[in-house]
Amino acid sequence: MYRHTSKTQKTYCKLYSKVNYASAQYDQGDVLAKRIPELRRVIEITDYDNGIPTTHTLKLYKNNRIDCYRVIVDGKLWKERIGWSNILAGIRKALPRLSREG
Repeated sequence: MYRHTSKTQKTYCKLYSKVNYASAQYDQGDVLAKRIPELRRVIEITDYDNGIPTTHTLKLYKNNRIDCYRVIVDGKLWKERIGWSNILAGIRKALPRLSREG
């Protein structure tokens, strides 16, 4: 265990009291940001590759974890809990590129 001088302890106490005061001020003004709507994002993808435009709708709803969503694709549940980067990876894999006509 490290030994602290009384001067160091006083400095720590001052710093921690400033941090606690600043965080308390931040929490009071941030009441509206804590109310997250149920439907967080909507992604619409229109695919023109087949000659007929096909539109897919992804609705991202809030979940019990931070930065995770419950995803519904065209009215059907895709994933109960998935992160943003995995959503983008799933879209990338579901819509592969077409080969170049040459």
